[in-house]
Amino acid sequence: MSQHETLIWGDSRLELLPQRAAWDPERRALLIADLHLGKAESFQVQGIPLPSDGDQGNLNRLLELSSTLGALQVLVLGDLIHSRLGLTSELQQKLSALPELMGCELVLVGGNHDRGAVFPSLRAQPSFQLGSWWLSHEPERPPAEGLLNICGHLHPVALLGQGSDRMRLPCFGLDQINHRLLLPAFGDLTGGHPAPAGLERWVIAEDQVLKLPA
Repeated sequence: MSQHETLIWGDSRLELLPQRAAWDPERRALLIADLHLGKAESFQVQGIPLPSDGDQGNLNRLLELSSTLGALQVLVLGDLIHSRLGLTSELQQKLSALPELMGCELVLVGGNHDRGAVFPSLRAQPSFQLGSWWLSHEPERPPAEGLLNICGHLHPVALLGQGSDRMRLPCFGLDQINHRLLLPAFGDLTGGHPAPAGLERWVIAEDQVLKLPA
């Protein structure tokens, strides 16, 4: 059985899931970021032969997770796609079918990789407030006291160990000073960048979320 961690922010609660997602149980809202769908196709256009089977795995994980949780909303905090070059007609069809397959609303906060893309039945929107959360793609300063900025964009990972035993694990990163939570990238082909120093970090190791010592 997978193990999650719970983040308490004021009177609100957020569950940090090993599927590289966050869950708001009060609103039954699933938060993910940085799927970068169509990345392989974008590289293929540039002559780099990446296999094209990654998107289906990401979408299957999303469908399974939203169904298991009984989500009312799936909120994608930017970079749903990697580029317009990879937004094929097949991917357009899959995105059109997503809300019905998930049985819930799909909301996209526009990311830098989504700019200029035209989606069939989805409109990228700017950052917005949902209860105690300020939802954005890139890190932003919350516009009011008491809000926590939940964002993507940085693809945080934690570097553990040394030398040949060093591991890079996706992580959640909480910045208490700037009231910000960084989400790990949901997509499998996204890579990652070391989480900024000074953050509280929860690493994802197989099917567990584990808080690292300060």
